[in-house]
Amino acid sequence: MWLKFGIAPDGQLVYVEDVGSGKTELKCPYCYGGLTAKKGKVKQHHFAHSSATCLPIANRDFPILPLYDNFNIYLSRKDLAQLKLLWKEYGSINYPISPGLVTPGLVKAGMFKKNVYLTPPAYEFTSLGKIPVGALEFSLFNEVQEPLLLKKLLKLELAAKHALYKNAADKLYCLTDLTLYRAQFQRILSCSLYFLEIKTHIGTLYKIGVTTRPIQQRLAEIKADLLPQYKTVAIQILGTWPHRGNVELYFKHRYHNYNYRIGSLTEYFKFGDADANAALHELQQMKDKVLSTGEIDILKDNISLSLVAI
Repeated sequence: MWLKFGIAPDGQLVYVEDVGSGKTELKCPYCYGGLTAKKGKVKQHHFAHSSATCLPIANRDFPILPLYDNFNIYLSRKDLAQLKLLWKEYGSINYPISPGLVTPGLVKAGMFKKNVYLTPPAYEFTSLGKIPVGALEFSLFNEVQEPLLLKKLLKLELAAKHALYKNAADKLYCLTDLTLYRAQFQRILSCSLYFLEIKTHIGTLYKIGVTTRPIQQRLAEIKADLLPQYKTVAIQILGTWPHRGNVELYFKHRYHNYNYRIGSLTEYFKFGDADANAALHELQQMKDKVLSTGEIDILKDNISLSLVAI
């Protein structure tokens, strides 16, 4: 679990991707200690304390969005390996799986369901079970993730209210947990997902990404990033999907075999025509995001710690 937000002098939360690497003027949301942005190439970008790490950070799990940047469902290494093996041998051809091959941990985690109508009864992959292997279509992924996002929000809200009512010693930490979760939720809701076709002098690339700004402004930046590498860059927008910032990282997970790194740029893909059309068609099958009342509230929120505390 990594700390992704720091508090600016004006009280607003700032995402780690919006600052440069190194020491910052931002403070830890839990202890108000100074933060340093760690933005290497191996670990996820995150904030670390500039001095000693505070106890809240060391002793509690951060409230992260379900199925946003971790698709292993927190399975044990053994269970994850068995899940991948079972998908390769049985799931990819939709063949029933003998109960003796499915570990209790996989069943408990909801990776499989028993089909009692088969003789003898056998197991089949659930939608959740297809996510670690990147086999679930985007429309179904949204159906799995969205209830989990709202369920966790409700859990954090109830925990904060209970802590305040009881005047619990950790009430401020509970409020901070809720605030950080809302900030992450707001970020994915405020983003539009986009899928681009980019023709260069040596071939065609594709790009997945998100933006909170007008898409044409983002295209100018992308072209500037690529021109040092390619003589010509012609970009076509294949589609945009408002409020679908939650899908970007799952797209990278699902299509990681097609990922094409260009220096430090990681959101590019090399598809054949058929595979590119399949990926686009799958994106187009997603239902338009309809915001709930709670999501509208989060989207309009300024995510100020002082306001939440009040």
